[in-house]
Amino acid sequence: MTPEDLAALHAACFTTPRPWSAKEFADLLTSPTVFLVTGEGPSFALGRAVAGEAELLTLAVAPEARGRSLGRLALQDYEAEARARGAEDAFLEVATDNTVAISLYLSEGYCESGRRKGYYAPPEGPKIDALVFTKRIKQT
Repeated sequence: MTPEDLAALHAACFTTPRPWSAKEFADLLTSPTVFLVTGEGPSFALGRAVAGEAELLTLAVAPEARGRSLGRLALQDYEAEARARGAEDAFLEVATDNTVAISLYLSEGYCESGRRKGYYAPPEGPKIDALVFTKRIKQT
């Protein structure tokens, strides 16, 4: 997927947090610590792995392709790539109103480890808290 493809898919999926631009994706992908995994259908996960820790930066599945486990597969592929890059633990932030994503993360073994008050600013309305989730991804 090109940065333009990533930006278009991200825009189809998100208003909060605001969609990222093609330039933002291109800039992120120049970092040696950032990685992209794409799966079947219109989906991707973008992560970063540094010093034994991985951060899920964003995960997107096209609205018309939801309900086919593409998000779960992208998350699992992200974790596999993070492990291959030496990560032992993973973390992410998710908006408290994103119940579908929260359910996915909990079902995949992530645990709530914190809350960031007013982390996301929607186009309209009050700011939304972010939940911080963590998971041990090192395989024993």
